[in-house]
Amino acid sequence: MDAVFKALSDSSRRKLLDQLYTHNGQTLGELCEHLVMTRQAVSKHLAVLEAANLVVTLWQGREKLHYLNPAPIQEIYDRWLSKYDRSQLDALSQLKRTLEETSQETDHE
Repeated sequence: MDAVFKALSDSSRRKLLDQLYTHNGQTLGELCEHLVMTRQAVSKHLAVLEAANLVVTLWQGREKLHYLNPAPIQEIYDRWLSKYDRSQLDALSQLKRTLEETSQETDHE
């Protein structure tokens, strides 16, 4: 689980997971198109995601395709998050969004 939390702690890696959620089975080049970072940096982030088993790869000819593996996230949900009532979680999420919006408005003033 530590590797999963470490992998999810970085916003660039979360963006990569979002890209794979939107369109699974992308090459390194395709994933690089959506991020403002070098190919080498994307490759390093993918290695962390693979080590956490959040991304699995499959060679198709000469192309290495990356796929989202949601199983570790489900394990986190089952172990910790499923204990909480959904309505409580929704209320906390809404409170967080409201506080963040209020904070952004205050910063812009």
